[in-house]
Amino acid sequence: MTTMKKQVQGTRSPVRGKSAAGRPAAAGPTLSVAEARAKVSAARLAAFEILLLVGQGKGHSDELLHSALTDGLSPEDRNLTTALVMGVLRWQIALDARVRGLLQRPEQKLAEPVALALRLGVFQLLHMDRIPAHAALSESVELCRAAGEPHATGMVNAVLRKVAAAQKPKERSFEATAAFAERLGHPLWLVERWVKAYGREAAIQICEADQQEHGVGEMFVGEAVAASELASDSVEGESGALVSAAALPVMDDGSRLVAELAAAAVPGAKKVWDCCAAPGGKTLILALRLGEAEVLATDVSAKRLAQTQARMRRFGYAERVKCAVRDASVEAGNVRGEFDLILCDVPCSGTGTLGGNPEIRHMLKFEDLARQADRQKKILQGALGRLAEGGRLVYSTCSLEPEECEQVVGAMKGVRRVAVDGLLEGLVAAGVLKESMGSAVRDGALRTLPGVHGCDGFYAVVLERV
Repeated sequence: MTTMKKQVQGTRSPVRGKSAAGRPAAAGPTLSVAEARAKVSAARLAAFEILLLVGQGKGHSDELLHSALTDGLSPEDRNLTTALVMGVLRWQIALDARVRGLLQRPEQKLAEPVALALRLGVFQLLHMDRIPAHAALSESVELCRAAGEPHATGMVNAVLRKVAAAQKPKERSFEATAAFAERLGHPLWLVERWVKAYGREAAIQICEADQQEHGVGEMFVGEAVAASELASDSVEGESGALVSAAALPVMDDGSRLVAELAAAAVPGAKKVWDCCAAPGGKTLILALRLGEAEVLATDVSAKRLAQTQARMRRFGYAERVKCAVRDASVEAGNVRGEFDLILCDVPCSGTGTLGGNPEIRHMLKFEDLARQADRQKKILQGALGRLAEGGRLVYSTCSLEPEECEQVVGAMKGVRRVAVDGLLEGLVAAGVLKESMGSAVRDGALRTLPGVHGCDGFYAVVLERV
């Protein structure tokens, strides 16, 4: 699964590059800026800098939270930085709405560092009970000064004092879609689509789930998981001991369900291709379940594939997995009918994973869906060309949008769909799934929804060539 992530473009502090008087960065900070930085805790300063970079499109939150910007933090400060970054990104729309209502001129455009200082302050006041109000308020003011915006400190102070003094809003008996979208920090255009596709109550559950930290999944019967694999998605090189033969990769239950479904689709598969494999969690499930199969894992990104290879080396049962850099959308040429099972888990918008990737909601535009769908159709068409007669392909996304799911599959010719109901029941009978997933089946395909099914949002359909 690949969401719309951008690579980190350096980790130089964005706050350090500007002084209060507009002097060049090479001249060093003015005394007032230096003094302001000294008054801000390391955790809040790191969170502020990371959020500035995310807003500028210079990095993904997860990458930046594991970069040089946090290297010197204590474990406690690192946890606070993470909570602040992820919390502000999840609640940004609601935080901005709260601030607008307290400005003398609600329509005014705030400088990004000022807006960000306000978001950090309001988030702490409204969502972090253990943070003293005076700390949230005073350090947000100093962040403004540290970013070279001293003229805005009075306004920031006044707004945050109003937030601190105000009573928390009462729960409403009914909310319009626009109201609960704003309250739960989601773009209205996305929420309106979910209401239309899945119903109002499901849309609310999706939004609520997106605002929560990921917990331990409860969809599967318990199996051993290696503690050394807990940070598996950011493995670099060959660090860490080889995990036990029974260990499974750490992954969201929805992601695992797609891989388990694929393995169940062709239980005797001999040649398997995971054609968009990075970061490799689903590949590992296929290698474990299909013990006699040759497994090929490919990805278009050489960097992500190198990380996947390093991950494979930590699991003894993945020794049969071969990795190669390959663009699955490229025509197969004379090589056809090569694999009896293909997992085609395509790059997508990632709207089913907003809990773990909150910035997607701020970057995604409606027109991006058509661009994603064009790419997905090419990948699926290319993969189908490598499917053996009688073989099966599982097409999947972590998107909630029909343009990337049903409409992509509907555009394919010469294929038929295999209902997933029986395969899911087989996973229950085999002691893999705890209980039936009937509510996650729509028109014969798998469709999980955050907040409804206890995992990220995934779509998966099983296809055969005809």
